[in-house]
Amino acid sequence: MSLKLVSYNVNGIRSALNKGWAEWVREHQFDIICLQETKASPEQVDLSPIADLGYHAYWHSAQKKGYSSVATFSKREPDQVIAGCGMAKYDDEGRILRSDFGDLTILNCYFPSGTTGDVRQEFKMVFLEDFFKWAHELQKERPKLIVLGDYNIAHTERDIHDPRGNKNSSGFLPEEREWLSKWFNSGFTDAFRFLNPDKVEYSWWSFRAGARKNNKGWRIDYQSVSDNLRDNLRSARQMNEAEHSDHCPVLVELDV
Repeated sequence: MSLKLVSYNVNGIRSALNKGWAEWVREHQFDIICLQETKASPEQVDLSPIADLGYHAYWHSAQKKGYSSVATFSKREPDQVIAGCGMAKYDDEGRILRSDFGDLTILNCYFPSGTTGDVRQEFKMVFLEDFFKWAHELQKERPKLIVLGDYNIAHTERDIHDPRGNKNSSGFLPEEREWLSKWFNSGFTDAFRFLNPDKVEYSWWSFRAGARKNNKGWRIDYQSVSDNLRDNLRSARQMNEAEHSDHCPVLVELDV
C-alpha cells in the first residue's frame, strides 16, 4: 500500500484557510497531513471543510494563545495519538504530536527557532539534544519511525541559497548543521536527499525582498525516515506551487 504524507508549516492555519488551503487539500487527497505552526486551538478554527473530506483531526496546541502548535489530519484513524514528549518546557509550546498506525509511528514536529536571540538559540540547542535522546529511546519501542516537520535548520550548502552570507545565521550555524549530520548518521535518512542527491529545492523563503519570487530560500522542512523504511521510499519533493505560507509543503510517498 502506498502512503502519501505531507508536512506543512502553515504559519497560521486560519491564514492558510483564507488562502485556499482546504481547496488545495481536496485536490490532492493526502493520506496524512502534518501541520506545524498552526497558531491556534481547534475551537478557534472551522475545520468542517477538512472533516468533510474524511480526515480525523488531532491537535497539540501551545499554552500561549496564537503561538507554535501542531496538528495532524489522517484519513485513517490512528491506533494511538500522544501529544508531547513528556518534557514540559517543550510540551507547553505544542511542538511534538505522535500518531501510531500499526507498527508505523509518525512524529509531527516543530523544532524551535533561534532567530530571536541568544536565549532562544540556547533553548533550541538544548531541545535538539533532548529530542535526539528521546527519539532514539522511542525507536527502541517503535522501530519504524517517520519524523516530519519544520526542523528550522538548513543542512548543507545545497539547502540554502546563500551559504556564505548566512554562515553566522541561526538555522545554518555549524553546531546546528553538525546536529543534523549526527541525526542522519544515527539511523535516520533524509528522504528528499536520499532520492534526490543533487537537486536544489527550498521549503522556506523570507517575506522580504521578493525572496520567493527569486527562489532565495532555505530547505528547513524534512522528512526523516528510520533506515529500516529507506527502501520503501518512492518519492519526496517540495511542493513549491502551494502558496499558503512562507513555507511550502513537503511531500513523501512510501510503500508500507
